[in-house]
Amino acid sequence: MTIPHALAAALSQMPALAELFRLFLSGKHLNRMAEPALWAELEQHEASYVGLFAALGFELRLDARGFAWFHNSDANSNIGKISRQLALLFMVIFDAQANAGKALQRFTDWLIDSAWLAEVYKQQQDLLDAEGLNPDALVELLGRACNLGFAMAEPAGWRLLPAICRYLDHFESLALTAKTDGDEESTPAAEDWTADAPDDEENT
Repeated sequence: MTIPHALAAALSQMPALAELFRLFLSGKHLNRMAEPALWAELEQHEASYVGLFAALGFELRLDARGFAWFHNSDANSNIGKISRQLALLFMVIFDAQANAGKALQRFTDWLIDSAWLAEVYKQQQDLLDAEGLNPDALVELLGRACNLGFAMAEPAGWRLLPAICRYLDHFESLALTAKTDGDEESTPAAEDWTADAPDDEENT
């Protein structure tokens, strides 16, 4: 069976199709910062990729801040354990950096190492213990974050990637809601931070 000329021509304009499909299907995010060549290919032919993946039943989303993913449109799906733990991990990281006076929007500049994670664990031990997260588990969880495209490993530690904006947007929305409810001194409870967080799991 021969491929119709129009389809063959379209596919020739998408040389990274197989690689991108495998990446997104695994549940990973593509980040401009981590994979600039692949990002440039996707951005150049965005309409073609979005249209083809839609025809296959997948919703590809690109964020102008430099990340893309297959979106799960089922808003009622139960959040998985890993997603909940990732939300908690990122929440305590951002909380610690905010307390240190760091600009949260510059999170890609932060170098996170095991020693710093251990300090964060001490600050939030009760909260993290309730989720079964000790310092070793936090390190393992950052490995999961790397697999999903939320972070990347470096010799000295890890760096967060732009896809983290999905969680940061969620946290800031909750904080804003807390303020507009009239009690500026209160902050959302830990379970609120994770309740509607992005439902991202590795697909194996």
